[in-house]
Amino acid sequence: MTRRKGDEGKTVDAKRLNALIEEATVDCYDETEQETGLFTMIEDNLELPFHTRVLGLEVTVVAVEQSDDGSPVAVCRHGRETQRISLLHLPLPSPPPNGAEWIAAYCHWARNG
Repeated sequence: MTRRKGDEGKTVDAKRLNALIEEATVDCYDETEQETGLFTMIEDNLELPFHTRVLGLEVTVVAVEQSDDGSPVAVCRHGRETQRISLLHLPLPSPPPNGAEWIAAYCHWARNG
């Protein structure tokens, strides 16, 4: 069974991830709408800002946006620099921020859809 870390260090299993995906995509007709539904849940529930490490540097995740192709990206800042990183590649801190189970649900959907 797939297990990922969710809010406050709790383990989120595949059954819970599938329930979150169903909640976010219940009225969606295609993959584009599903991705938007999942993005909306991340945007509404993820506690920002939070700190994490990317390529050995501490960054602050200050926002989540949709890229030109519709996929969610984290807006990361380090000093004056800003970089957008796909949520599929964003390492989460331990413990993860509140709402991180929605990132786990998106990653599960994207990798298994």
